[in-house]
Amino acid sequence: MFYFKRINDDKEYEVSEYVNSYLKKNSIIKIKIYVGCDSQNFKSSTTYATTIVFHLGNNGCHFIYRKETIPKIKDMWTKLWGETKRSVEIANYLKNNNILIDSIDLDFNNKSIHWSNKLVSSSVGYVESMGFKANIKPKILPAISAADMMC
Repeated sequence: MFYFKRINDDKEYEVSEYVNSYLKKNSIIKIKIYVGCDSQNFKSSTTYATTIVFHLGNNGCHFIYRKETIPKIKDMWTKLWGETKRSVEIANYLKNNNILIDSIDLDFNNKSIHWSNKLVSSSVGYVESMGFKANIKPKILPAISAADMMC
């Protein structure tokens, strides 16, 4: 089981129950669901923020998040791969609970001048091999925007 929070309270919600309840309450709105993860290194730790974003048609977004702080990961490839793994893990959990997502947003850039470009092929391949659609920059990535804010 995974527990996520809303930005406006500290209560933890079991993620599949929360998503199902939210979709049921807003059933008249076409909602797209995006999953993403971002990470940030601090002095002695790495913080991952994983988000589930509900895009509410033309009415904005709502999101829930999960933060995890672990000992600092100094290797950039390992840190960024951790973002991909966490996103796929949550997407699979939702899928196993009969919740379909629209895509996984990856905080990677397709331009070779960016370090994250080195992971585009492997991360997109992994996401798609698991049956999900992957989005990368320069597309607008709502789940990454929310995750970045939470880091």
